[in-house]
Amino acid sequence: MGNDESPAHSRKVSSNQRHTHPQLPAVVQRHLAGDWQKPVADYNLRALDEITSRLQDAPRPIVLDSFCGTGHSTFTLSELHPQHLIIGIDKSAHRLARHPYAATANTLLVQAECEVIWRLLAAHRLFPDYHYLFYPNPWPKKAQLSRRIHGHPAFPFLLELGGHVELRSNWPLYVEEFGLAMLLAGVRGRVQRITPSQPITLFEKKYANSGHDLWQYRGFIDRSQSDEVLAIR
Repeated sequence: MGNDESPAHSRKVSSNQRHTHPQLPAVVQRHLAGDWQKPVADYNLRALDEITSRLQDAPRPIVLDSFCGTGHSTFTLSELHPQHLIIGIDKSAHRLARHPYAATANTLLVQAECEVIWRLLAAHRLFPDYHYLFYPNPWPKKAQLSRRIHGHPAFPFLLELGGHVELRSNWPLYVEEFGLAMLLAGVRGRVQRITPSQPITLFEKKYANSGHDLWQYRGFIDRSQSDEVLAIR
């Protein structure tokens, strides 16, 4: 789901699904009642070690940039949140190796499966103030709901992490579904069309230059009220 690789001209998302998926409510409720326990690969544990080591050396609040691709958005976010550690996560070592940015004191790129890291961070009570999900792979076929963030069994761990959550996509249906899934979990947010003055990822730049409409979800999960707001396990 890397978020900053795209051709010079991008076609709009094509899908055989025209409306929010009819099974989404049932899928979300099933996952909220479940307990996803995918085995943890060694590289995910190494990523967790990198994160905890950095925080031990320089304690500070954290920001997650999930599916960060080459890390363009991670380094942009470091300027928006200079007092935070911005953790860019992507499972592709190839994409991460291509980042052309000089390391900064408040950025960390790690190779890991985002969904597994969400679970590990929640278990270690490492909760982000902000969680960004920029232009994830839309998995646009109707049969691919389970591969979308809100249809994945790890979705409850995203909720458990809490904080300000922002997702962007050039497929409005993806953002609508994400917003519906959040609402089903008791989290109110806002879906809107956006026109960024400065693209935060290379995907965003390509999509804007290709004439795509860009969409955003924003919501906030107050961890102090999570027991009342969220039905997580």
